[in-house]
Amino acid sequence: MQERKFMKFINERKCYGTKFQLAVWKEIAKIAPGSTKTYLELANILGKPKSARAVANACGKNPYPGPIPCHRVIRSDGSLGGYSGAGGIETKRKLLLNEKDSFK
Repeated sequence: MQERKFMKFINERKCYGTKFQLAVWKEIAKIAPGSTKTYLELANILGKPKSARAVANACGKNPYPGPIPCHRVIRSDGSLGGYSGAGGIETKRKLLLNEKDSFK
């Protein structure tokens, strides 16, 4: 059975997803440039501490990787995880390095 989709505006973008996906994307949109959060931290913020993999899945379904900056979400061990935007993991690495350098 497919989950019901909902619509919500996040960072002025019309997003369609499950309630969980929309909640994840809303939290991702709050991560400041130059900062990161882990999938587990987001799961805890959402009150679902055992849902780190589901958070990672929601990141992968992010319809707007730029305006909803999923590149700022990393693994608990400090590794980058994945990136669904153009250029994949190398783009994620570059985006994070550029943001870090611009906030020194």
